[in-house]
Amino acid sequence: MHSSLLLEIEEAKRAAIEVLVHNMHGPFHGLPRTAGWGYPEPYTRDLMLSILGIAVSGNQQLMDSIRKVLETLALNQTKLGHIPSLVHDSEDRGASDTTPLFILAVGIYRRVTLDKHFLKSALEKALLWMEYQSPSDRSLVAQQPTSDWRDEQWVTGYGLFVNTLTYSYLKLLGLYERADKLRHAMGRFTITSGVMHKHVHEGLVVMYKPYYAFWSYKIFSSERFDLLGNSLAILSGLASSSRANEIITWIENECINMRKNGELKSDLPPNFFPYIKPTNPDWHERYKKYNNPGEYHNGGIWPFICGLYVAALVAAKRYRLAEKKLIEFTMIVKLARKTSLKYGFNEWIKAQDGMPMGQDWQTWSAAMYIYAAKCVETRETPFFSSS
Repeated sequence: MHSSLLLEIEEAKRAAIEVLVHNMHGPFHGLPRTAGWGYPEPYTRDLMLSILGIAVSGNQQLMDSIRKVLETLALNQTKLGHIPSLVHDSEDRGASDTTPLFILAVGIYRRVTLDKHFLKSALEKALLWMEYQSPSDRSLVAQQPTSDWRDEQWVTGYGLFVNTLTYSYLKLLGLYERADKLRHAMGRFTITSGVMHKHVHEGLVVMYKPYYAFWSYKIFSSERFDLLGNSLAILSGLASSSRANEIITWIENECINMRKNGELKSDLPPNFFPYIKPTNPDWHERYKKYNNPGEYHNGGIWPFICGLYVAALVAAKRYRLAEKKLIEFTMIVKLARKTSLKYGFNEWIKAQDGMPMGQDWQTWSAAMYIYAAKCVETRETPFFSSS
């Protein structure tokens, strides 16, 4: 990589640390805020995902801060083991992804600090809670619509993101037998016949396409593409090496087509496509206000997900492509709604015109930039490649 580009990446990494340090103390019990000016609340899922960047940053202040977050979550955990959606609020419940993210984050924190017994009781309760999230008692984790990070998009039944998270923490914690059962369950095809035969169980593999389905439940499924879930499938090793490369090639080819027809401006992929349109059967009336095609969860470009995609490219040994995408990522994190900012680390970007539409100085956008840069620099994927 050219020296001038390396300097740009180093500058962006320093800016990302500045964002994380700025966001470290918010107005709620001194816990980190989710974005620099908007989102003063400590959202669990954002902060749990941010540990990937914090853990490779080498910044002890940030590690101490994330420890406080984890300990506060343990104190606010329900008696059955569920982790709340807001770190400080034990009554804000119902998210499907906060508990698996907590388990993953505790595993990462233990790996970095070598504290094998950190939050032992809370972790055991959370693991038990997750076992009970499988209605068929066959490893796949189910969820209610709009209960994961997509709070404005329906995921019904067995969602890819939550299940790839579960697979990732099982491997990280060395629970290989359970991880293998989940991998086997996810490896079944979605059911497309309209009839569910006895002893035939649905999975998340899409017929005739390389990627995993967005969600599946009984005879129903969505075969739209989820970049977050598929990136985690590659990063965690759930996808075989050949499947991982097929998924990446498919993504890049689809993005070329979207750029040709005006659906995408950036060289980075949207979080979800093809976009749901008002004429589609999976369109919901509420999407008209919050989730139009190419926006928010319905195809917006999310920097934190782009960071995981860059990491997935490294995991698949597509190093040159990972470098190329990191350079584009470096350009994307400069975009800001507040024009005085040199680096915006914005929440999400509109796909069709590349304009920043979310909150600036978003914690997980900054953290995942640091993680992606580390992966490209070392050609390793910390907390996944060695698990």
